Order: sequence, then C-alpha cells, then structure tokens
Amino acid sequence: MSAVKRAPRFVFLVNRAQRAMMRWIEGRPAAWEGASAAQAGLLFLLAGRPSASDAASIGEIAAALEVAPAAVTNLSKRMEAARLVERVADPLDARMTRLRLSADGMAASLQAKAVLAQLNARLCRGFSTEELQIVARWLEHSAAVLSEPDDS
Repeated sequence: MSAVKRAPRFVFLVNRAQRAMMRWIEGRPAAWEGASAAQAGLLFLLAGRPSASDAASIGEIAAALEVAPAAVTNLSKRMEAARLVERVADPLDARMTRLRLSADGMAASLQAKAVLAQLNARLCRGFSTEELQIVARWLEHSAAVLSEPDDS
C-alpha cells in the first residue's frame, strides 16, 4: 500500500517564508539608510518613475501598492518628516498634492535595492532558471486569483 502524497500546504509555506524574509530584512536596520522596510515599496515606486522629478499622486501610489489612500498619506507623512520624499503641487490641479523622491530618498532607495538584491540572490540559490520562472508564475497567479471577487 503506497502512502497518499499530501498536497503542499501553500498558505502555511508562503506565510512562513514571508515571516522569515521580514526577520532577515528587519535584522539589517543599518542597510535602510533611515527608511523602514515598510517605506521601501514607496521608495521603489517613486524611484522607478521616468525621471527623478516625476511625482505621483497619493491615489496612484495607493493603487500601485494595493493599499488604501489613507495608508499612503500616513506613510508619506513619516517619510516627509525623514526627508525621504517631498510634497509638490500638481501642475494641473491645485487641489492635489503629489510626492516625489528627495535626494535622501533616492540614496535610501538605491541602498534598499542593493540589500534586497542580496536577499533575492540568496533565495534563488539552488534553483534553475526554469524552476524560478515557475515559482514566479505561481506567485503572480496567486496574487491575481486572490484579487478576483470570491465565487463562494
């Protein structure tokens, strides 16, 4: 009689991996140049804009990070106090404020990118390119499926 093979416990495994990654990231506070790990997403988003002076609205940032606008507002206030971002007026709508990276924010973004490149390289060790493509596809699929309305 052969043993029944259990399906992988994906929710448990993803949560365990996420906690381990956060411990790894939080264990390197000097690597963040005054920015928290939570602020890195906003730094990367702004650093990835076409030019350093290209600012984004709170709504654009919230949509890209998949969080509520209020969360971006609170995060951006802390980042502005730390001189990582600057608030600028929207040239087309005086009622709207946009955010752009400051020079300190750009430096923090580059440092965080280097730290996360180390983490990514460590996570990829021992896997072929094809295996990593499957993992990436599964993670993208999971995010997409869980973003759809629930059928149940």
